[in-house]
Amino acid sequence: MALLRNEISVFGHKNPDTDSICSAISYAYLKNQENHVDTYIPKRAGQINGETQFVLQRFGVKAPAYVPDIGTRIMDIEIRDTQGVERVISLKKAWNLMKELNVVTLPVTKHNRLEGIITTEDIAEAYMDVHDSRILATAHTKFRNIVETLDGKLLIGDLEEYYVDGKVLIAAANPDMMENYIEENDLVILGNRYESQLCAIEMKASCIVVCDGAEVSLTIQKLAQEKKCTIIQSPHDTYTVARLINQSMPISYFMSRENLITFRTDSLIEDIKGIMAKKRFRDFPVLDGKGHYVGMISRRNVLNAGRKKVIMVDHNEKSQAVDGIDGAEVLEIIDHHRLGTVETLTPIFFRNQPLGCTATIVYQMYMEKGIEIPKSIAGLLLGAILSDTLMYRSPTCTAVDKMAAQNLAQIAGVDAEKFATEMFSAGSDLKSKTSEDIFYQDFKKFSVEGVNFGIGQINFMGDKEMKAIEERMIDYIEEHYKGSSLDMVFFMMTNIMEESTKLLYKGGRCEELLTVAFGVECNGHSIQLDGIVSRKKQLLPPLMAALQN
Repeated sequence: MALLRNEISVFGHKNPDTDSICSAISYAYLKNQENHVDTYIPKRAGQINGETQFVLQRFGVKAPAYVPDIGTRIMDIEIRDTQGVERVISLKKAWNLMKELNVVTLPVTKHNRLEGIITTEDIAEAYMDVHDSRILATAHTKFRNIVETLDGKLLIGDLEEYYVDGKVLIAAANPDMMENYIEENDLVILGNRYESQLCAIEMKASCIVVCDGAEVSLTIQKLAQEKKCTIIQSPHDTYTVARLINQSMPISYFMSRENLITFRTDSLIEDIKGIMAKKRFRDFPVLDGKGHYVGMISRRNVLNAGRKKVIMVDHNEKSQAVDGIDGAEVLEIIDHHRLGTVETLTPIFFRNQPLGCTATIVYQMYMEKGIEIPKSIAGLLLGAILSDTLMYRSPTCTAVDKMAAQNLAQIAGVDAEKFATEMFSAGSDLKSKTSEDIFYQDFKKFSVEGVNFGIGQINFMGDKEMKAIEERMIDYIEEHYKGSSLDMVFFMMTNIMEESTKLLYKGGRCEELLTVAFGVECNGHSIQLDGIVSRKKQLLPPLMAALQN
């Protein structure tokens, strides 16, 4: 399956919130309206929380597909549909197939399972380096292969029998001398001389090959039948038959079958480039998740594989981006957060504004481009703004956010305050969720002055809902901290109506840092921060300043 060159993915951050999901969907729709060459597809890098699910269902919009890693995989590039061959086919047939298909490697399969591979180099070595006159028997060559390779006709014998004993020789001498070197079970190449044919059969040859299309008498045929000697008639001369006959050997004798280098359809290109570079093969077999043979990929296709194209919304930090972002081509970033660590190979379109929500920026772009906003898209953008600004209560909320939300509410045909209450209630209904689900519902990682820490946040409509899960989260944070590489972990339990946050924490420097940042005494596992509801504007900046002092 070839990678669609015009497919561009629009991603929000990991552990996506409502803004991340809704802005990705809305921006992809905007781009598709103004650009009819490329196809923009919203995707997500994490699971959707209850609040976001409520918004999507309310406006009848399907959730974006979940893509945990944006790195280019084998399934995204051209996989050549080279059919597997059976191990019994001749070297000549394999060679002709390679020329016909313009390939240098053939997969050898049985019941759609890979048994080995045969290359042009293997065939060349078999032809140039084999000088053993008994190799045809050693390789257990089928008489069908010999007949096909010599363009011959079977006069006596069974095509499905195997030649398993004896040597190959040319009967160029008279019968008296032939008796000195023909042994039982040999395969003898000879001409139209009756005496030579008779002598070979009497000497118990296993097979005689009659060249130049010469006729074989009924007497000889009858004697061969009695002596169980196979007779093959070939139109070629003796020299040509002698040159071709080794090409009738089965590929199973020469194919590679041990330590095969194979790749899965879901293997990342970046992971296999180094492996390919160390091997002599130009083509490699591809298997599916069940180990079935799928096709072949070439070294050239892998090394020249293009990067997937990505637009990032609601984030610009590598730690928050979908896995594999280093191997992707970032085309645009639309965000309202501080500048992070994403690097690009070329200049890109980067729109970053100090607003309360990415969806507000997307709304502005609809207005600037004169593109009509459908009711469903208006509902998504409204939900994102109300979520990120905590129904205008967050200090990150600006007049621009509020104006955009009011206009979007009109288009969507909803009462913004009522809709927000229903949305937050859906998001704070956590009875059926695990502690892990709650923790990662909106969790972001940061790195400042070499210190790595994470901040999660969840919103509630009242204290009763918060207390129901507080103890669960205290235990989970401790467990998560021990199993992570983070220096500190923070978790904001925000009461929207009271505009306050219960901050849970774990880590060696947490208490020292919080004391410096907020001037509070810490003793235990949590502190109360009244008037603080925003991670981006109220919690993160003081923590960063304390770390930098």
